[in-house]
Amino acid sequence: MTETITIEKQTGKAFYLKQGDVLTVTDPQGMQVSDMVLFNAADFGEKISSGKSLDFEESILLTAGNFLWSNRSRKMMEIVEDTNGRNDFLLAPCSKETFEIMYSYSGYHPSCLDNLSKNLAPMGIRQDDIPTAFNIFMNVQFDEQGKISVLPPTSVAGDFVRFRAEMDLLVCLTACSAEDSNGGTFKPIQYSITPEDKSAN
Repeated sequence: MTETITIEKQTGKAFYLKQGDVLTVTDPQGMQVSDMVLFNAADFGEKISSGKSLDFEESILLTAGNFLWSNRSRKMMEIVEDTNGRNDFLLAPCSKETFEIMYSYSGYHPSCLDNLSKNLAPMGIRQDDIPTAFNIFMNVQFDEQGKISVLPPTSVAGDFVRFRAEMDLLVCLTACSAEDSNGGTFKPIQYSITPEDKSAN
């Protein structure tokens, strides 16, 4: 049976996927964002690219049927199912500076960039190497003048996004730490990995 792993609120976790594996990311309580970054498991210089993905998919709203692309213009993941349908690929992972500049917050505050950095450091990935994340369940809106607003997620308890790995990957997920992104509260994120069914090939 596929194991479900919980990422506690305001933390993160890194793990590997094999090509063909299916990753399911679930919002168990509702209204909780998860930042996701991807690296080629054989060469960390190849990583998820917001610009390439939005360019090649010809959309800023990526959901089932779309692919996530690398900085080397190769497919990294296919989104095969998305029960919520609202994700963001515009905004960078929240950071110390996010809370200082946008929230006027002083002192330590957990952040997605910090959690991505901590969990990827054992693999030799530096903070400066971390790309813009694919923000699962994040509800970013914009008006006719292009002004961006971050609204509470529309995801409800049990919503999930399912991805198929197009290459061997190093993945890092967070349970996002930004108040505005999560409707003012912090909750866990869950994920599970289903290995490729080679008998079906």
